[in-house]
Amino acid sequence: MSDDDSTSLREVTMDWLFTHQTLRRCAAALVLPAALIGAVATAPPAIAAPAADPLVGAVGSVAGLAGIELPATYGPETAIVVLGYGLLPDGTMRPELGNRLHAALIQAYMSPASPVIVTGGNPRNGVTEAQVMADWLTIRGVARQRLHPETEAGSTVQNAAFSARMMEALGVTKAVLITSADHMRRALDNFLAAGIPVVATMTPDVAPLWAQPYGPEK
Repeated sequence: MSDDDSTSLREVTMDWLFTHQTLRRCAAALVLPAALIGAVATAPPAIAAPAADPLVGAVGSVAGLAGIELPATYGPETAIVVLGYGLLPDGTMRPELGNRLHAALIQAYMSPASPVIVTGGNPRNGVTEAQVMADWLTIRGVARQRLHPETEAGSTVQNAAFSARMMEALGVTKAVLITSADHMRRALDNFLAAGIPVVATMTPDVAPLWAQPYGPEK
């Protein structure tokens, strides 16, 4: 295969990821009533999906009435990989990172058997992006056993390379990639180059109503 053919194949693959399997851009999260969203955010920790979860059924009913689809559900062979974003000097999150985590929370709830990798180093005030992200998700009901902080990456290339290393150790073969819309193209390219099959993507510009809009880095 020529270099031109390889480039074309990668472009087609990335276009397919954007248009065919982007988790329907989390449209269902935009119509969930406040009480139901609160229940999602405070759901108790779980390692595996229960046989019959009434909240999942309720969410599905709301989405069905609205004529939209929920994010796809994935099992333990698929990791949810959340890319970090630079912390403020005091070690707290910028709004954009909070929005990525809101999108991750929805996917983590819909796929309770999937491990969650939070990737990002760049420490500020003694804490890394991944540590802050793991704490945020834990407080909102994602079991600590599911969370795998990758605290060394300082770039998107390293996010991909170090996440691939962690996925191999976990025996995970695929990933749902969560980052910002304007970062997704570059992230996808890096993750595909690292040999990670990305089966779906999620962006925070379609996070639920209880997330704050994100803006440019300050």
